[in-house]
Amino acid sequence: MTETQSAQLNPARFGSGQAVRRLEDDALLAGAGQYTDDVAPQGQTQLVFVRSPYPHARIVAMDTTAARAMPGVLQVVTGADLVAAGVKPIPGTSGFTRADGSPGATPPRRALAHERVRFVGEAVAAVVALTLQQARDAAEAIAIDYDELPMVVDMNDATAPGAPAICPEAPDNIAAETRYGNAQATAAAFARARHVVVLDLLNQRLAALSLEPRSVLAAFDTASQRLTIRMSTQMPSGVRDSVCGALGMAKEAVRVVVGDVGGGFGMKTSVYPEDIAVAFCARALQRPVKWVADRSEEFVSSTHGRDLQSHAELALDEHGKILALRLASLANVGAYATGAGVAIQLLIGPWVQTGVYDIQTIDFHFKAVLTNTAPTSAYRGAGRPEAIFTMERLMDEAARQTGMDRIELRRRNFIQPAQMPYKNAMGQTYDTGKFESVMDQALALADWQGFEARAAESARRGLWRGQGIATFLEWTGGNVFEERVTVAVLADGIIEVFSAVNAMGQGIATTLAQLVVDAFGVPIDKVRVVLGDTDRGDGFGSAGSRSLFTGGSAVRIGAERTIAKARQLAAKEFEAAERDIEYANGRFKVAGTDLSIDLFTLAARQSDQRIFMDSTSTVAGPTWPNGCHTSEVEIDPQTGQVAVVAYASVNDVGRVVNPLIVRGQLDGGAVQGIGQALCEHLVYDRETGQPLTGSLMDYAAPRADNAPDFKTEMDQSTPCLNNPLGVKGVGELGTIGAGPTVVNAVADALARKGMAAQARQLQMPLSPSRLWHLMQG
Repeated sequence: MTETQSAQLNPARFGSGQAVRRLEDDALLAGAGQYTDDVAPQGQTQLVFVRSPYPHARIVAMDTTAARAMPGVLQVVTGADLVAAGVKPIPGTSGFTRADGSPGATPPRRALAHERVRFVGEAVAAVVALTLQQARDAAEAIAIDYDELPMVVDMNDATAPGAPAICPEAPDNIAAETRYGNAQATAAAFARARHVVVLDLLNQRLAALSLEPRSVLAAFDTASQRLTIRMSTQMPSGVRDSVCGALGMAKEAVRVVVGDVGGGFGMKTSVYPEDIAVAFCARALQRPVKWVADRSEEFVSSTHGRDLQSHAELALDEHGKILALRLASLANVGAYATGAGVAIQLLIGPWVQTGVYDIQTIDFHFKAVLTNTAPTSAYRGAGRPEAIFTMERLMDEAARQTGMDRIELRRRNFIQPAQMPYKNAMGQTYDTGKFESVMDQALALADWQGFEARAAESARRGLWRGQGIATFLEWTGGNVFEERVTVAVLADGIIEVFSAVNAMGQGIATTLAQLVVDAFGVPIDKVRVVLGDTDRGDGFGSAGSRSLFTGGSAVRIGAERTIAKARQLAAKEFEAAERDIEYANGRFKVAGTDLSIDLFTLAARQSDQRIFMDSTSTVAGPTWPNGCHTSEVEIDPQTGQVAVVAYASVNDVGRVVNPLIVRGQLDGGAVQGIGQALCEHLVYDRETGQPLTGSLMDYAAPRADNAPDFKTEMDQSTPCLNNPLGVKGVGELGTIGAGPTVVNAVADALARKGMAAQARQLQMPLSPSRLWHLMQG
């Protein structure tokens, strides 16, 4: 029996809880996917950007004469041209303030730099030509006279007295800052504490490195006067709105279409200057314009992640109970403080800073710092990995300094199930969670008690073995809890569902299709999921691990509303009372009779050959997925090389719709967290402002051979209470847990060799050279 035939006999086999193979994969593996660069409309042109080689400079003069005269060149655009045309800057730090109460500060971020450049790689001009090579040749012919200005790329340098200011509105380079908690109460708690743990920690800057780079194809239709933008993005509606705002166009005049997306990881959530420039050129030329970033462009001009340094202090009593947490952090938001970049470090990270522990006394102080670097924004986890890394490093260090077992220390401080719903010190309410139970399951899965035998075996091979743990939670939701779907039962035997959440390689179309199977009881091959078209519907998109619990809940509710509407139509068809109409597995039946009608036959009898429902629904709030991740590492003391040799985790992600996809998300996320722990670091030269890791020759990305054999399990005993599916976000959980558990494992290995001081000094990435030098004292 084929898989399709089995599905027809038993639709439930492809519903929730089943490890359905991803529906998206057959086309992608056969090379039949459609990414932006696969689309080539007639008359397509190519755009190339000219980028600043300086971190900070005035644009004195720009001569484009030679470039305009070169073969195939259709258009050359400068920042001055866009200002003259009325193109508006991208909005910045809305909603945040500086210490004096004045609005958050940032330079105006334009589609092309005007008068001044503020980081290496900032676009200053665009060339459109018939071919890519012609555009590249013309770009090289543009002569630009720069006047170099003092620059600063390091956060501490930027906040030092006399540092060069990135913009006049922030003479101290502080774009915005936030304070939370009670400083006086926290100081009192520290004064009476038996133990005080202090760590200075750095979450280094990272590149998202999506397999598919940013890609934009814009075309203007003269007949309809509409602009269609096909692009690789996670949030098509948001990009459309931003393009409209910059170009002064009505939303109805712009359509954004998204095909396959080769990874996003948060880097593709917001509008970029390049998106606006491509759209402007297409409208001006009235023909298709395409830009596809090369890898070097992505390293210097896409948004980066993390870049947070923290001075963290934890106060504990004589029994190991946490009394207070104090934190002072600087967040490098780059040359332009974006709304997301500031919110991630000054708001979202703090929401989860106390994690799974019962800590009500806090004193947090966060500053967003402007520097001459590329802007930072969302990257898988977006503020939560930084917060949890700080908390979990503190917990393990507290165990070492107090002499208490780190498992027992966590037990004494966990929020208990009886405390749910629990409001943390930041005012965020956790609906459910059994954190100690999840930890106990993870310890058993990891064979925590059998570590000493494994360490002895490693020692026989001359290696130091360490054991790490992280117990944590995260917030998911993107802070937008409404989503719209349309459901259409078609006469040709298909149920078509459109959702404004977006695919980017995470398998969301498969998961949504399974929810449709749940509701309608039809085979999964009768379901078609359509995503990524602002003409079909608006919505927030996919970010903050929200796709399933908001988008999936909307599909569930929309499907139920469609069945209710169809029941009314069936009652009319049979001239029966609606309460007498039963529905199951694609058929309506009049109770107590043999009268029935197929769902699709009913659709065919409607005037428009379909049963259609446009549905908007809202979930009650965010989800709080949590987990316990453990790892074991081996260190070669001769070289400083670290290998992750074991990794086990138990994850509370609520109800699991597709365990195959969930495990893929958890393990893939963990690899990215391991990458940050051990090898990734996007570095700017402090003296010149030049990026030193601008290619894969210099930027060390994690590889398959860095990944251990994962033992990954899910605990479904505490479904989320904030959405009808009971699901919790999963896309970022693995990344959040991996960094601290691996670094804690390395710290444990060092401490076991009498290097507790070095364990306290560990900073990511733990590359062989850095670790070897630390081990040498």
